Amino acid sequence: MATPYEKALAAIDAAHALDPTLTTPSSGPQIPYELHYAQKSTSYLTQRHPTAPETLRLAIRAQHFRRWEVPRSSYPMTRPGYHAWRTFLKKRQASLVTQICLDAGFSPEDSERVGALIRKEDLKSDEETQVLEDVACLVFLDDQFEAFEREHDEGKILGILRKTWGKMSERGHELALGIGMSGRSAELVGKALAG
Repeated sequence: MATPYEKALAAIDAAHALDPTLTTPSSGPQIPYELHYAQKSTSYLTQRHPTAPETLRLAIRAQHFRRWEVPRSSYPMTRPGYHAWRTFLKKRQASLVTQICLDAGFSPEDSERVGALIRKEDLKSDEETQVLEDVACLVFLDDQFEAFEREHDEGKILGILRKTWGKMSERGHELALGIGMSGRSAELVGKALAG
């Protein structure tokens, strides 16, 4: 019989599998992007916090839960629009995943803990929220940065890299420096960290 964790994980991944955007990772066949993102996040979590509790593992797996249903273009293409979109997404994702956890058999306290982590509550004082932030930054640097840097000017990219670095813990920095970047990406990261 499946445990509450196994039930919740299966429900989260079943939703990820519905993402219509497909990607072809270097290590295998084409899969829905959000399933790929979730798997990549779990992979970084095992490096960042190998003994993470189930609540943190689920929150990290569900960071982008059903994100494609609320596209960035549904909000104004401004900085305030971006922040409003991100705030809405965090609340929506937390609410949906909290309910999945309750339905899977988690206690209300543990279910709400998953939601609080997804909302990134108490980032400066909660070690587990910091782990989640580190994982999100690592996946960005490893999996999304190369495409991102092709779409923006150097000044904006350097600013975003410095902000990303500032959000991470020392352990997150260590793992980030181990990401095998090459060419322009590596050059930009070096420039951001030097400046």
